Amino acid sequence: MTIPQLGKEKQLNLESLTWGNLNWVNIESPTEQETEYLAQNYPFHPLDLDDCLSRIQRPKMDEYKDYLFLVFHFPVFNKEAGVTTRSQISVFIGQNYLITLHKGELKPLVKLFRECQLDEESRQEYFSQGSGYLLYRIIDRLVDYCLPIVDRIGSNIEDVEDSIFSNKRPRAIKEISILRRDVIAFRRIIWPMRAVIGGLESRLRRFTKTDMSVYFGDMVDHVDKIWDALDEYKEIIEGLNDTHDSLATNRTNEVMRILTVIATILLPITVVASIFGMNIPLGPFEESHYSALYVSLICLAIISGMLYFFRRQRWI
Repeated sequence: MTIPQLGKEKQLNLESLTWGNLNWVNIESPTEQETEYLAQNYPFHPLDLDDCLSRIQRPKMDEYKDYLFLVFHFPVFNKEAGVTTRSQISVFIGQNYLITLHKGELKPLVKLFRECQLDEESRQEYFSQGSGYLLYRIIDRLVDYCLPIVDRIGSNIEDVEDSIFSNKRPRAIKEISILRRDVIAFRRIIWPMRAVIGGLESRLRRFTKTDMSVYFGDMVDHVDKIWDALDEYKEIIEGLNDTHDSLATNRTNEVMRILTVIATILLPITVVASIFGMNIPLGPFEESHYSALYVSLICLAIISGMLYFFRRQRWI
């Protein structure tokens, strides 16, 4: 197997780190040029290299005689769209190498590679126990990176809950819809990842001398914690949506009730005003100077009587 040379790395979008007999090759925003280089220097199946460039790829784990090919999806918060999107990382792992291909959106991965570049002690810590342990540290950081995103969703849910019971109902329904979309997108990312991470430890045993069962058990617990939180948030959002609909319906009914009472009160007054507005004799009111006052008193009596009746019936 040919170890990548520094001059070739500068021409390609490729960086590598070596400690002992372990080499970590990191490729950000891979193109066909990088995959062709990997095909020439590593025994990778052409379909796996094609999957590295595919935008539509489910998390998976393909096992071969000399290496494993893995595809992971991790959440990245898109500030412009205000929603969580997926970012793919493809991994080739062999006995003496680890190759990661990604778009550079996953900050923990980028930070870990830079840390190993600058710090000799970090390289020794991560590289000394084999490629399997190095991959564990990468995945563990990326899983932990999901926890703040989950906490952000929880904080947004609390804000939406406060706005539901305030006068910002039109804004609340929009925020509920955004939160629902966010949780659904996050669940789509985490669900297929659970199976891949759950079966990773048994496949990585041949690439490390360390017993990784405890480490991966802890990481699986974190993934389950994230999934349980998302499942809980999904139920909370559905409850908030039902609460919002109930409050909006109740408010609409209250407005309609008041408008109906007003219309009902004005109806007999309109009839009285129409009668006295006709050009026909109306008995004692015809020549009286107090005709307007009498009409007003009649209307006032009708209003008072109807309000008293509505009150007795507990309609208002």
